[in-house]
Amino acid sequence: MHKLRVGVLMGGISAEREVSFNSGRTVCDHLDSNRYIIVPLFQRSDGALFILPYKFLHRGKITDFLDRLELEAECISWDALRTCIDFLYLAVHGKYAEDGTLQGMLELLGVPYLGSRVYASAVCMDKSFTKKTLTPHAIRVPRDIFIAPHKAITTEQLATIIEQLNSAQLTYPVIVKPLAEGSSLGVSRVEHDDTLPAALMAAWHVNPDAPQPALIEEFIEGMEFSCILLRDYKNNCWLPLPPTEIVPEIEIGFFDYEQKYMPGKSHKFTPARCTPEALQKIQETCVRVSDILEMRTISRIDGFLTPAGEVIIVDPNTLSGMGPASFLFREAAVLNMSHTAVINHLIETELYQYDMHVDTADNNPTTDTEIMKKIRVAVLLGGDSNEREISLESGRNVVYKLSPQQYIAMPLFVTDTMELYEIDQELLVRNSTHEIQSLLAHARKRTWHELPDIVDFVFIALHGGKGENGAVQGAIEMLKLPYNGSGVAASALCMDKYKTNMLLASQGISVPRNMLIAHVDWQKKYTDIISTIINTIGFPCIIKPHDDGCSMLVSRAVTEQELAEAINIVFAADKQYAIIEELITGTELTIGVLGNEKTITVLPPSQAVAQNNILSLEEKFLPGSGQNITPAPLSPEAIKQVQEAAKQTYLIASCAGYARIDCFYQHAQESPTGMARVVILEINSLPALTPATCIFHQAAEIGISPMTFISRIIELGCEKHKISLQHRTSSHNAPIIHKNV
Repeated sequence: MHKLRVGVLMGGISAEREVSFNSGRTVCDHLDSNRYIIVPLFQRSDGALFILPYKFLHRGKITDFLDRLELEAECISWDALRTCIDFLYLAVHGKYAEDGTLQGMLELLGVPYLGSRVYASAVCMDKSFTKKTLTPHAIRVPRDIFIAPHKAITTEQLATIIEQLNSAQLTYPVIVKPLAEGSSLGVSRVEHDDTLPAALMAAWHVNPDAPQPALIEEFIEGMEFSCILLRDYKNNCWLPLPPTEIVPEIEIGFFDYEQKYMPGKSHKFTPARCTPEALQKIQETCVRVSDILEMRTISRIDGFLTPAGEVIIVDPNTLSGMGPASFLFREAAVLNMSHTAVINHLIETELYQYDMHVDTADNNPTTDTEIMKKIRVAVLLGGDSNEREISLESGRNVVYKLSPQQYIAMPLFVTDTMELYEIDQELLVRNSTHEIQSLLAHARKRTWHELPDIVDFVFIALHGGKGENGAVQGAIEMLKLPYNGSGVAASALCMDKYKTNMLLASQGISVPRNMLIAHVDWQKKYTDIISTIINTIGFPCIIKPHDDGCSMLVSRAVTEQELAEAINIVFAADKQYAIIEELITGTELTIGVLGNEKTITVLPPSQAVAQNNILSLEEKFLPGSGQNITPAPLSPEAIKQVQEAAKQTYLIASCAGYARIDCFYQHAQESPTGMARVVILEINSLPALTPATCIFHQAAEIGISPMTFISRIIELGCEKHKISLQHRTSSHNAPIIHKNV
């Protein structure tokens, strides 16, 4: 029987297109390739539809590939959709995606698709209409007033709006939101009259090309929750998943975009921390809401449980975000459902309702002999550094991208005291390391000593601290296990930016002028140090810890006051040293290098575009923030020069396996030497492997998929340590199988 062609639609016309791209990437990563042929589909903001090349799928932002779309992607018409796919998996969000317009087009064309139909989609996208529909059924919703969009707010108009608030008995604080938008875009919490105009303008013009009305809504006190429901097509009923409790940051006052999508940013609890009776009441209310609104296959219902035990529904969603740690996968994991199992269930449900037969049997059953041949890989994630949240994202992604045909994955969470816990899918999908660490009583503790008995390879997905400075590498060497990345000496060297600069400079590699400051000296010689920096480095300059990554504690200074404040910030974070560097101008680049000694491949460089001179953590990891252009817009000669400098840097530092090198390219007019040069900033011996990280963009440009890239890293680790995994895997006694991951 032929495989079903499943198109995964992402991007779209709405302001949520970046969130959609993140969802679509995740669905493609986890779609069951044994059952389905995956066809990534991308809708541009002007509505044009493309079959998306895989090399664009793992970009961090749509603008990273948008200018290449016309030339390198196949543009298709809506009418041609049936010739390309058999079923459309909707990973789009917001207007023209969840509001019935897309659903209407698909109904017209006869294309089977995921999710609610035209009526439910249209009603749920309009928050005012949703409330009018639910209220007659005794479903409690927040009180609000409707405000039409204005280009500006006059004093008289503001007075009228305030009068409306008083008439509706709405008192501060209130929530201001767009009528038909999601992902908390354009949402504000307002405490008084003075900030109301700005909040309304943000809501009205969240999409500048299409102003929309806003709602001013009562602020609900209580426990915020989100509850996913899946349709159980075999029993013709809803299956409500365990609701998640959301704890917004106090200073923000509501669950905003950054808390939703920035790694480790928000605090969530699944199941929600309330009585079993309250959980049941939430679930029953969400089932009623889904039925009243005629939702289908999947729904996500957001609301509040008040101190009095009342359930108030705020926002029913016909589709849910589908990022790696989204509510959907998080809540399903409590029921031991993996990402692939959830996606399979959603597709099977729709196919059943469309009366389309599909073979759900495993087309490639795994025999005991095949299991014995698989390589058991421990993936270390978490750790003791400031970068632990990025490590969680990297480690989770590595687990998901280990080929199930080759490997058996064991996620090992590393606590802030460097203890090991074997975690399952339910913990792996959690939002933050803090949350995982609070739930480790439910996990199995492991020791470093026993690793050789239970795994064949250790994949270090730690960043910073002991995970990257040679300590973990030394421990694994002692256990005689192969691992990924550089060895003890190279790891220790690259973690120290100052020592790396000194070594590279001694070998003729250009580095920024720099100066190391010890905390003890700063306390005693504050004035002298400031004077020395001004005379030797000058302004503007960069201040950062000598042993941290991911843009942690990095600042730019142009005055003595800014310089002193930036240094104090580094030392206040319990750092013993700060490094001061000259600000380099030119084209900022990051370059992945793959290989051991004689077999080194330098990937195409990416240009990192920073908004404020320094790449922020948000620009690196928040969906839709930052921009990376791959390949970098340089001449072939310049790219060759950059790649050669990266290769020499890699060899001088004795790196192995893979690394990411950050640098600047200066053309002759920018360079103080009068000749084009490459200035190396730092070497990352364990670069991030998050779903949209730059190194995946670069590998994709030369035809290497993320899954193949991860496999190659493992092969290089075995090659470096001269260990044959064939011998180790042939002697398994009791292979570890994590069917939940």
